[in-house]
Amino acid sequence: MQIPAAFEYARAESLDHALQLLAEHGEEARVIAGGHSLLPMMKLRLANPEWLIDINDLADLDYITEEGDTLRIGALTRHVSLLESDAVAGLFPLVRDAEKTIADPLVRNRGTIGGSLCQADPAEDLSTVCHVLRTELVIRGPNGERTVPMRELHRGPYETSVEQNEILTEIRWPIRPRSSSAYTKVERRVGDWATTAAGACLTMGDAGQIEDVVIGLTAVGLDGGTATRAEDAIRGQQPGEELYAEAGRLAAEDCNPVGDQRGTEAYKRHLADELTQRVLRKAVERVNSTAAARS
Repeated sequence: MQIPAAFEYARAESLDHALQLLAEHGEEARVIAGGHSLLPMMKLRLANPEWLIDINDLADLDYITEEGDTLRIGALTRHVSLLESDAVAGLFPLVRDAEKTIADPLVRNRGTIGGSLCQADPAEDLSTVCHVLRTELVIRGPNGERTVPMRELHRGPYETSVEQNEILTEIRWPIRPRSSSAYTKVERRVGDWATTAAGACLTMGDAGQIEDVVIGLTAVGLDGGTATRAEDAIRGQQPGEELYAEAGRLAAEDCNPVGDQRGTEAYKRHLADELTQRVLRKAVERVNSTAAARS
């Protein structure tokens, strides 16, 4: 059995205490919550922190709150809370779509949305979800709070703009009228990392056109997190199968998959095309279904 290198452990009593501990112990201190990202890396000796700062007691970072035109999510909110939240499913159904495919009940009961985003794994589902939802993130450090858009969070694989002495505290999803979303994933087995996955969020106009849209792809090397050419091609257009096919074609062209044990480059590109079409179709169906239910 692989075991981590020796480390020291401290349990934070508050957010300020956690920031104080990070400052005291310097570059070799890391925050831990669910541990399902960091601990496997420590066992493989890919990460060797000298101090772990446990923030599981910070209950004030565990919440789902609708405030005006924003849904605010505490960074310590567990996957299972997102999965079971009717508010989340009603406003952003792609979140429940994605959470159903993430790992297994053990991971979903302990893992947190903040931990998932800060892992910055290119195959991580909630990162794509947050790109699609045009998420803003609140980061707290010794100089106070700052807010960054999701596109600025990840600097590269396993690297984020959260500095060593900072903690991600909140995820903010903007609520838009006449909008809905969808996420779908192909995986080798239940709970596995994505071979390829796609998510879309769109807003419908008064004339039934796609007024706005964001399309994201997982695990296929899509620069910037969203398929901008596909989005531009269908924005302002009436939805339909030919339009979905065009969006899928463009999204597949713009990704950069790498062949591996999960599939060849050609197979992943094919999935990017097909899954983009599926999520657009499903998101439009959901908008229309919601509108019909209200009329």
